[in-house]
Amino acid sequence: MSGIDEILNMIGTQQKDNEDRIIAAAETKAAQIQKEADEKAARAYDESVERAKQLHQRNYENACSSVDTEMKRRILDCKVELIDETVAKVLEKLRSLPDKEYFSLIAKMIKSHIKGEKGTVYFGKDDLKRLPADLSADISSAAEMAGGSLVISDVPAEISDGFVLEYGLISENCSFSAVLEAEKEGVRDLAARHLFGQVN
Repeated sequence: MSGIDEILNMIGTQQKDNEDRIIAAAETKAAQIQKEADEKAARAYDESVERAKQLHQRNYENACSSVDTEMKRRILDCKVELIDETVAKVLEKLRSLPDKEYFSLIAKMIKSHIKGEKGTVYFGKDDLKRLPADLSADISSAAEMAGGSLVISDVPAEISDGFVLEYGLISENCSFSAVLEAEKEGVRDLAARHLFGQVN
């Protein structure tokens, strides 16, 4: 082999070695890039899955909370409706009491409001027609014991039940509906305890 051939052969060999090194380096770099890309893609996938899970969990919790709130609202509405129906039935029962029981209750209510002053009791027109004979004397006696006086007016009040008690310029509506309205929170609490065992 001539000197030129040896030189050419050496150059070819070196060129081949350089190419092999360049290709090997490129393959190594490509493998590293691919590995990093795969790792980055895996992390991005895991993060995306985690975000999706968290979003799903939040949406689930929000949906549960919304349903729970709506159910509580409906239960409360139902309880309020039942309580109001019960109060209405109590009012109807009071209005439909037999005369003796009705006016016995009225007398007790009047006596609990008596003051040591001069007062007047007003009844609705229907109650004026059916007043017991002894009611006037009974409440008059109670008023005298308290240091005052109390008479029943012949002028009817604009009420359907109960009475209106007037002391001077102060007039108190003691019709059953007015009393229940004034004490509605206490009445509702009492009804709730009887209906549900507790007040919510």
